[in-house]
Amino acid sequence: MNTRIYLENRKSNPGDNLNLYQFMKAINIKRILIPAIIILMLLPAALIARQIAIEGRVVNEKGEPLSGTNIMIAQTTIGTISDQFGKFYLAGISSGTHRLVISYVGYEKAEREVEVVPGEISMVDVVLSKTFDMPQIELIGASPGRFERVPGSASLITSSDIREVSAVSSNEIFRRISGVHAVEEEGLGLRANIGIRGLDPDKSRTVLVLEDGIPVALAPYGEPEMYYTPSMDRMAGVEVVKGSGSIIFGPQTFGGVINYLTANPPATPTTSLHLRGGQHGFFVGRIGYGTTVGNAGFQVNYLRKQGNNVGILDFSLNDLTAKFKLISGDRSVLGLKLGVYDENSNSTYIGLTQAMFDSGRFDFTHLAPDDQLSIRRYSLSATHDVFFSDNLRLRTTAYGYTTSRNWSRQDFDNSPVAGREYIRTVGNTSQAGGAIWFRNQTGNRNRQFEVGGIEPRLTANFEIGSTRNELDTGVRYLYERAFEQRINGQVISPTTGSLRDDEIRTGHAISGYVQNKIGFTDRFSVTPGVRIESFSYSREILRLNFVDVDITSEDYLLEVIPGAGFSYVLGEGSSFFGGIHRGFGPPRVKDAISSTGQSEELDAEKSWNFELGTRSRLNSNVSLELTAFWLDFSNQVIPVSESSGGQGVPGATGLTNGGSTRHYGIESGLILDNMNLLADNLRARFQGTFTWTNATFSEDRFVMSGGESVNVKGNMLPYAPKYLVNGVLDFFLPSGIEAGLTATYIAEQYGDVLNLGDGSLNGRQGTLDSYLVLDARALVRIPRVTGLSLSVAVKNLLDERYIVSRRPQGIRVGLPRFITVGLDFSF
Repeated sequence: MNTRIYLENRKSNPGDNLNLYQFMKAINIKRILIPAIIILMLLPAALIARQIAIEGRVVNEKGEPLSGTNIMIAQTTIGTISDQFGKFYLAGISSGTHRLVISYVGYEKAEREVEVVPGEISMVDVVLSKTFDMPQIELIGASPGRFERVPGSASLITSSDIREVSAVSSNEIFRRISGVHAVEEEGLGLRANIGIRGLDPDKSRTVLVLEDGIPVALAPYGEPEMYYTPSMDRMAGVEVVKGSGSIIFGPQTFGGVINYLTANPPATPTTSLHLRGGQHGFFVGRIGYGTTVGNAGFQVNYLRKQGNNVGILDFSLNDLTAKFKLISGDRSVLGLKLGVYDENSNSTYIGLTQAMFDSGRFDFTHLAPDDQLSIRRYSLSATHDVFFSDNLRLRTTAYGYTTSRNWSRQDFDNSPVAGREYIRTVGNTSQAGGAIWFRNQTGNRNRQFEVGGIEPRLTANFEIGSTRNELDTGVRYLYERAFEQRINGQVISPTTGSLRDDEIRTGHAISGYVQNKIGFTDRFSVTPGVRIESFSYSREILRLNFVDVDITSEDYLLEVIPGAGFSYVLGEGSSFFGGIHRGFGPPRVKDAISSTGQSEELDAEKSWNFELGTRSRLNSNVSLELTAFWLDFSNQVIPVSESSGGQGVPGATGLTNGGSTRHYGIESGLILDNMNLLADNLRARFQGTFTWTNATFSEDRFVMSGGESVNVKGNMLPYAPKYLVNGVLDFFLPSGIEAGLTATYIAEQYGDVLNLGDGSLNGRQGTLDSYLVLDARALVRIPRVTGLSLSVAVKNLLDERYIVSRRPQGIRVGLPRFITVGLDFSF
């Protein structure tokens, strides 16, 4: 029986009269709904009107355009941001005198009074004065022409975008970026699983993840998994770079770079409060305060998040962040940041078997209620800027953090093993693959990580003849160490027991890079760059399989990572870009050196990445981006970690230099803004992305299946759907009311390299059917109370039932319909 039939059975019982839901299913509502949504979203483009409006341009003191400037009409909800040429357009306003509030990071806030006359467009130009901004590493940055500075494709999620989504899971934010596949694990995005352009999303190990330019992975080189993921609820924005610009960050350069941005100290005293609650005790509370006094400023945020039986998860987390800025001289500024994160949950690896999923009775059953995950993280960083002149800056960043990831998980079998005792079973024991047998034994996987680094970076702007140059060059030293123990205990006392394994892994990385944007003309620039990575690592095994041992081994790798990009401005609002760069990622230390101390001779993961695209601002209201990409891997390492479906035990077989893969496709994005519908006061905006990806094994690669060796050449890579579609339609009224509808479509994908159609008995292999999820939201700004708003959001509006993953150890089902209400207050 297929999934569709069981979905119907979940909604109604046999013999019931045909209801609306059954009728929608019978006519295959997806085939009607998807075209209808597309038509609904595209139709308003023909209705764009320019009647009563304010139009203008924002520049700095040098006359350079400031892209991304916030422009708001005081005491209203109407606002916009400037485009890459500093231009902005405000529609849907009433006639009369309005006060504009213009703000931009690193510049003094400005206000302008504008007289708006019916039937006319009022013009206003604004010049902002530069101040010292918070010193931190950024991918795109806040400088004029910031997108042109990044060679290749780049995306920016703003604080307004984050607020509007009212996200339950941070993955809802990432799905708005073309080329990004965000896979749920527990439904709340506590552990990011992000793949870019067909790369494996498991624990985001193929993506370099930063927060304010600082690495956040457990161990950036030797163990880059995202078991700790920054909380989107406290972010002011997210930057994503997928092109050749990623080579100056490293070490992973093939998937792209994600940089979370936290709030900087404000110029004036500002308090912010965010509260959101929902079903099953779901609660998010954040309070922040910041100000600047004289040469010093600070911003402090505290986040509390919790839930009981949200999907399959009980959890609570506390997250404290503080940033300090001190202008220490006429040409220097110091930034400090500290963070404390504490999370406890009953997260588990185990999922449903295929038969359990087909029955429809166990979707959100706590299969292993005694599993416990504890994550604690402490971080500290300092960044110092010295401006030798307006064209020469030295930025030095030093950082350190520790992360503990202690996870107790109950041992189980998918079928009973002779001689083993079981304390409980879940499922139908009379059906093959219909149940899971749990033992009175736990595996406590305790890991602690230490990471420290320092990176001086020199930025220089200069001219050679008639060519302008923007140079970035620097070096980085990074130290990392991992302490890992496996303790076998019992369910009644999972944190105590017998020490099975004990080891220490250490890494030292030194890298250097240089990248220079060469402006041959006002329109045409080329940005070549190169990065050199040197990584020495060791593995010291103190205990193995309950026996004390003394095994130590070390290895070393050196890699040169070149890249180059170009940009050509076709005209005002339109540009053409392209690039090529070397993709690189070191193998995990635990994979590269075996438990016997032998080098597995694993090569670094390497690829050649190509892209070609265009960004076009067709007019004040219409933006279009289109990018074609090609990734050619010479080697992908296949790990043994349990999170990726491997055995995750010492001496496990199957670890290989995985061979060649090829990824190519098209990414596109469209924005239609300031659309006037039915009446001048009803403004609409559409944002949509579409991605087509073809990711396959491009050469012979043999895997074992049923005792036979099978060649998977030509097969699709796991978790690489061909189509990703996201569309958002928002409506705005001057009265302060907003409403929006989001549609997300994920095409069919495979959960294994064999591309099996039917699910395996244990549920870990097989197809993941395509699905469409609709989300809705509404927001009301309270009149006469500046900064206060109430909101409601409905996730999975149609209550769709679908598989989000077959990893790590069975099927995981997407969250059912979920409703939250929220309050935001800023003053």
